[in-house]
Amino acid sequence: MRVFAKSDLGKAREINEDSYYISNDDSKLKLYIVADGMGGYNGGEIASKLAIESTRKYIEENFYDIVPERLNIQELIRSGIEYANMVVYKKSLEDPELQGMGTTLEVCLIHENKIYIGHIGDSRVYRIRKNIIRKLTTDHSYVQNLVKDGAITKEEAEHHPKKNMITKALGCLDYVEPDVMTKGFIKDDIILITSDGLTNMINEEEIYKIVTQNEEDVTTTLVNMANELGGYDNITVVAIFKN
Repeated sequence: MRVFAKSDLGKAREINEDSYYISNDDSKLKLYIVADGMGGYNGGEIASKLAIESTRKYIEENFYDIVPERLNIQELIRSGIEYANMVVYKKSLEDPELQGMGTTLEVCLIHENKIYIGHIGDSRVYRIRKNIIRKLTTDHSYVQNLVKDGAITKEEAEHHPKKNMITKALGCLDYVEPDVMTKGFIKDDIILITSDGLTNMINEEEIYKIVTQNEEDVTTTLVNMANELGGYDNITVVAIFKN
């Protein structure tokens, strides 16, 4: 398995409010996390870093105490995210300048031939298998709800003026319910974990082309392209290739 990661400020922001974590190559626990923070002052940066550190710590400290079966791993990820939500929310109450801060969160834990995903917000997890790129997560956003209700098409959603309005974030309330799922992860699969700074600039078809044609340094190539197209937000990408 080969892993690449890159986070970039972009062209329009003063602070990079994205954060990510990837396990070391020699780590037994294969854990990968991306967070896109939001909030006034430097709240977004604090929220994303706190969320990642809290989730990572919870999962690492508890993974070896469970029987690593599907439902147990899903519950571990759910509990880790709920713990991180509590940590971020509590921090927001301690400092008036941090009130209302929050973050998206994508947690991916790879065990055997499966990937276990925890998801909150509008950052995304994709899987590329053979000739198809598939979005594994569903955005928690106002525009996604419009698509679900049939009010607009998926294509219209790409350019909707409220496409960045999210309906669920970590740390904004005292409780949050993440989406948790299990998907297959087999030989030659590629997993992409991205913040919306990438997906707002590059569509899925272009992402697929770049990843399948530039295997060795796809994260740098994707970030550079997002910046060339405007770089209106922070950009973070983690790419995981299954050998």
